[in-house]
This record gives sequence, C-alpha cells and structure tokens, in this order.
Amino acid sequence: MNQPLNIIIAEDNPRDRAFLQDALQQHQLQVAVNGQEALELALGKEELNVVCDIQMPLINGIELGRRIWKHNLDAKIIFWSQFRDEVYLRSLKKIIPPQTVYGYVLKSNTSEVLQQAADTVFKNDQCWVDPKIRSVEARRPGGADVISDAEFEVLVDIALGLTDNMIAERRFLTRRGVQSRLKLLYQKLGADRATVKDDFGDAFNSRSRAISIALNRGLINAFELKRAEASLQTWLSNERG
Repeated sequence: MNQPLNIIIAEDNPRDRAFLQDALQQHQLQVAVNGQEALELALGKEELNVVCDIQMPLINGIELGRRIWKHNLDAKIIFWSQFRDEVYLRSLKKIIPPQTVYGYVLKSNTSEVLQQAADTVFKNDQCWVDPKIRSVEARRPGGADVISDAEFEVLVDIALGLTDNMIAERRFLTRRGVQSRLKLLYQKLGADRATVKDDFGDAFNSRSRAISIALNRGLINAFELKRAEASLQTWLSNERG
C-alpha cells in the first residue's frame, strides 16, 4: 500500500473543499479555508505538498504560491481552478521558480484525474498541466501570438478605458511609445485594421476589437480587471491626490 502523503488543502468553497477531501482521503490532510490559513500551515514545513484554489479570500492562490516558494523552493503545489484563462498562466509563469515541480488542474475533472495529478506531482516529482490548457501553457516567449509584459500592460490600460496620453503618463512612455506598443498588440491579437477590413472600409475599432479578442482568449477577465481597477485608483490617488 502506498504511503500516505501530508497535503495541505486550501479552498474557500465548502462544496469544492469537500470534493478535495473525498478525492484525497487516502492522504493525511490539513484544511485551510483561505490563503492566509494555508500560508500559516505551510511555513516551517520542509516537505510540503499543497493543493490550492486560484481565487481565495485574503491571499489568492498565485500569491500563496509565491510566498510559499519564497521560503521553500522544494514545495510542490497543485493549482486547482475552474479557470483556463491565459491571464492566470501568465501570472504563474512569473512566480514559478526554475526546476520547481507544480501542477494545474481544472475543477471540471473527475476525482480520478485529480488523484493522477497528485501522484504525478507529489510522488513522481513531475509537472502535471491539464491537457485542456496545454495549448495556452505551451506559448513561449518570442512566439507570434505571445503578448509581452509591456503589451499586456497597455492591453489592461485600454480595457480600463485609459487614453493614450494617460497610458503614457502611467507607464512613463511617450505617446508614440504607447502607440507603438498598441500596434504590436493589435497585430498579435489579429485586431489591427489590416485584418478586420470589409468592403465598406474599416469594420472594427482596433482598440475595442483587441479587448473583445483578449476577453475571449482569456488574456483578461472580470476578476483581474477588478484588481487592475483597484491598482489604477491607487495610482490616481498618489499621482493626482
């Protein structure tokens, strides 16, 4: 019989938390109902296995992962989420240390898939990325459709409704620099006017079209825009207050 593992579960939704506990019942579980509780359970442990939701109160899953890996590079974390949005994978890529073992499992999967992912990550020391999001995860820097961090910033800014002049002020750019980034963004998203013309001239506004494509692709979503709005208001308060 396989030796049970010590696993921390971090999930604020009672129904999802019960699912995790049932699926991983063969292991020794510690349960946290938010990211802060999970962090307190994790700190000080040398062998650390964690299954955590992405969206949680107090500390979200991505920030939880960043803080855990700051103290323990050997920690193994499975991010368990209902979201396949590229925005989350972009955030994860920024915090996952080199050579670190992790997993990403969608909540739509069965308990058997979750168990398989847990065995792969926690026992076999191999990464496990949900097949449904591998096409997104596989995008590498330099690819034709890969949005750079600088382009992602202006994407968020136009989604928040900022003008070119305001973006320039916020990002310490010239107006021409903003327009250059937007041009590259439009091209990569397929929102530039060269690709959306019809027989009557320009069919779409590139700015609005880029936001629509980004939403459909999962580059931005309502949750992340809410966070971005809070960041914008803080910046406005500091700059204009």
